[in-house]
Amino acid sequence: MSREEDELLKLTSYVQISKYREKTVKSIGENVKIPTNIAKDSGIRTNHISKVLSELKGKEIVECINEEARKGRLYRLTNTGKEVLNSIKENEEM
Repeated sequence: MSREEDELLKLTSYVQISKYREKTVKSIGENVKIPTNIAKDSGIRTNHISKVLSELKGKEIVECINEEARKGRLYRLTNTGKEVLNSIKENEEM
């Protein structure tokens, strides 16, 4: 396995050990969303979503497009985040 594959496995595991992180990544998917919508889609309270988003941002799985906004920040998966999501989906199909 390459180093990149190892990193992807580590990040996938990091997301999967937390139901909140997994639901957040799945909720964003290919879209751009505000935390309120992620909370509605995933059934997680908004105050938890903020914490989860900052954890995922720290691992460069999600990014905020409009960091300067106080409200209505827009989040999307990074390319790494999309790879993690695909990896999770592949694991579920097994």
